[in-house]
Amino acid sequence: MELIQAIDDIIMMYINDIRGIPLLDTIMKWISFLGNNGFIYIVIGVAMVLCIKKYPKVGRWGLVLLISLLISTIIVNLFIKPYVARIRPFDRLMLDVIIEKPKDFSFPSGHTTAGFGTAIVFMYINKKLGILALMFAVLMGISRMYLMVHFPTDVIVGAIIGSITSVVVCEIYTLICMRKRKRTS
Repeated sequence: MELIQAIDDIIMMYINDIRGIPLLDTIMKWISFLGNNGFIYIVIGVAMVLCIKKYPKVGRWGLVLLISLLISTIIVNLFIKPYVARIRPFDRLMLDVIIEKPKDFSFPSGHTTAGFGTAIVFMYINKKLGILALMFAVLMGISRMYLMVHFPTDVIVGAIIGSITSVVVCEIYTLICMRKRKRTS
C-alpha cells in the first residue's frame, strides 16, 4: 500500500505543477460541478424515465440508470469510503484547492463512479452515446485529480465500481427482458 500511495503522491505533485491555467481551471471546475451529488446523471435518468409513455424503452433504461447509480452510491458512500477513510490529496500533500473542499473521504471517487456507471448504461442503449458518455466520464476523473480532491487510484477504483455495478444491473435487466419475450412468444 505504501508503494501505491507513493506513486499516487508523485502523480498528484506532477498535476499540481501544471495547474493554474485560468481557462483549464474553469473547465475542470465546471466538469466536476456537473458531477456534484450525481446531479447531471440523475437529471439524465429522470428525464429518460419521464419519457416512458412516449418512448417506453428509453424510460425503462432511465430506470436502469437510476438503479445503477443508487446501488453504486450505496456501495461507495455507505461502505467503502467510511471503511477505508482515506484523506484527500489536498490534506495529505498540503495543496491549494480552487473549489470548496469536500468533507468526506477520498477513496473511491463518487464522481467517477457515477460517470463510468452512466457511460456503461449508455453503451447498452447506444454505442455512440456510450462513447461520448465514456469520454465525459474520463474527463470527470481527470477533473477530480486536477482539482486535488482525488488520487489516481481513487479515480481508477471509482471507474471500476461504476462500470461493474452498471454491467450487473444492465445484464439483470436484459435477462428480465429476454424472459418476458419468451413468455409472450
